[in-house]
Amino acid sequence: MSRSLVLVDLLFFTGRKGGMESYVRELYSRYTEDDPDFAFAAFASTELVEAGAPWFPGSVIDSGLSGEDRVAWARGELFAVSRAARRVGAALIHAPANLGPARSAVPVVLTIHDLLPFRHPEYVPGPYAGVLRTMNRLAARAAARVLTVSESSADDIRRYLHVPDSRIDVVPLAGSASGATAPAKGSSRSGDLLLSVGNRMPHKNFPRLLEALATIRKPDRPRLVITGSHGDDPLRADVERLGLADHVELRGWVTADELDRLYRDATAYVFPTRFEGFGLPALEAMTRGCPLIASDLPVIREIAGDAAIYTDTTDAQALADAIVHVTGDAKLRQRMSRAGLDRASEFSWERTAAGTRRVFAEELATTAS
Repeated sequence: MSRSLVLVDLLFFTGRKGGMESYVRELYSRYTEDDPDFAFAAFASTELVEAGAPWFPGSVIDSGLSGEDRVAWARGELFAVSRAARRVGAALIHAPANLGPARSAVPVVLTIHDLLPFRHPEYVPGPYAGVLRTMNRLAARAAARVLTVSESSADDIRRYLHVPDSRIDVVPLAGSASGATAPAKGSSRSGDLLLSVGNRMPHKNFPRLLEALATIRKPDRPRLVITGSHGDDPLRADVERLGLADHVELRGWVTADELDRLYRDATAYVFPTRFEGFGLPALEAMTRGCPLIASDLPVIREIAGDAAIYTDTTDAQALADAIVHVTGDAKLRQRMSRAGLDRASEFSWERTAAGTRRVFAEELATTAS
């Protein structure tokens, strides 16, 4: 029996996109080149082709398009992916990063992580909110099935894109496997290092985290490492204005190994975000036994359950109080660490891969019938 070829749309992948790239790497590293049912080919950005993709279980096709060139990338998503799928004889397209073909003769499984341009267009720079909304609508309309990562995002897909339940499948993400055996942080650890990770888009809410840190008196003020920026960090001006140069380290983009070390060394992870489709950093922290202080958002509660300390992260004083509470209580951190590890064990990339594979198989069976 011949295998079905799945063309994976990796035009977005530049090595600088954070959570969606983690999703693709973790998902496709669970599949193999000798899979009995599927063969895989990646339609890749020039950046990915140059960097290489040893984690991908199949051939990598150079699209000739840069994922950093927004115009070329958008045109590629809308038109080039479907053409490439026909050219290589693909039976299915997987578009794993919110956007995909505007129309396609080859069935598309689209993964939508979040609908930020619909929920909070004020957080999307310049004219891009409208462009992204249009591309989201076109991709969702063309898709045979829509995968998403949380019930919260599924609700948004129903509301804004009018996709029926019959075409939506919720397949949650997971924390990195390397953290699965991480020991719980003991009560002897000092409360002196906070970690927060993310790009510098407004909804990540890092300026409010810095304001919260500045309200904590110096004897109780922990150090804070924030990773995830590119180039000149826009948070540097806030750090200087608030007099936090001795307490805040802006690390920019770090390697996976360095990020893993930071998660493991941190006394607590602070997640001040105002919007997420899933909240992967929360799960990454819990997977490593790192206590979690998070925004009180439904999607974060969906992921973290009772394992986190929740607070109103739009209120600098409330966030500061939560930080002092957690960093000042070693026994609380130990309980949170154990609870986080237990909660994180309910998620795995193997389950994510199995759920995604099931959707691929169901859609191919539907197409064949």
